Amino acid sequence: MKKTTAPSPRRLLLRGALAAGAALALPALAQPAWPIAGKPIRIVVPFPAGSGSDTTARAIAKLMGDELGGHPVIVDNKPGAGTFIGAQEVARAPADGHTLLYTIVITHTQNPHLYAKLPYDPVRDFTPLAQMVKSATVLIANPSAPVNNVQELVAYARANPGKLNYASYSAGSTSHLNGELLQMRTGTRMVHVPYKGTADASRALIAGDVQLYFDGTASAVALIKAGKAKGIGAATPSRVSVLPDLPTISEQGVKGLDIVGWQAIFGPGQMDPALAKQVSSLLAKVARMPEMLKLIETQGNEPSGVSGPEFAAIVKSDSERWGEVIRSANIKLD
Repeated sequence: MKKTTAPSPRRLLLRGALAAGAALALPALAQPAWPIAGKPIRIVVPFPAGSGSDTTARAIAKLMGDELGGHPVIVDNKPGAGTFIGAQEVARAPADGHTLLYTIVITHTQNPHLYAKLPYDPVRDFTPLAQMVKSATVLIANPSAPVNNVQELVAYARANPGKLNYASYSAGSTSHLNGELLQMRTGTRMVHVPYKGTADASRALIAGDVQLYFDGTASAVALIKAGKAKGIGAATPSRVSVLPDLPTISEQGVKGLDIVGWQAIFGPGQMDPALAKQVSSLLAKVARMPEMLKLIETQGNEPSGVSGPEFAAIVKSDSERWGEVIRSANIKLD
């Protein structure tokens, strides 16, 4: 029988050191170093500066920076092409948590059904991190428009097909799709005029270049209160809290225009799960901070903070829902 030699004290000490080193290395793997010192976090916003989404993104950036001990968090506006430009930039960025996309529902749940080819894959190229805001649109009109409510709008549009035009902040956006849905539900025909962002669409409405616009709640409320637009109806399940006297479109007899959208943050695809959880947790915390809650309330929106796998499930569900709407309306943008 072969005799077994006991390990020497020196060898036992070496084994213990190696085991301790391995144990210390495990937390480092499970919790990636983020943010990286000296490297700013960049939040790409695929809309112009001054838009509702841009305002919210800048508030998020400030609060993130505060929570990270003053680490620089900047907003980088990349507007145009139905959010393609900004989305594509984030999709191609390193998945290190330093390039994030703050966008609305169209990027991941509508564009995939509107375009046969996208410059990004909505699933493979992104990591859903957190839904920050639940939002909706409000149908507003230029003060000189010959309609004051949905009933008058439908009657005028039926009597004057093609004479009313409506803006959207981009082709295929929620503001565009709501306009298509309104025509489908009422048997009317209006002219769609897409613009490059919410600011341009709002200016066109104020100038009278268009009569109607399904605007985001924040800018719609501002225009109505300033007397630069009049409210026609809210495309929401219930009345907007900051416009309690404005009936919903459903209340005025047209059903189906009550699909709520959202604003959310995504990272590039293939983010390390531990890093994604770390960033998601911070964003969920920011979404519920008093400063954010106040801003969201003034915009007429609702706070969220749903993050991680739960948010990913919402993205999947909404994509299926919007896909059905787009197919029913037979809308294709290429």
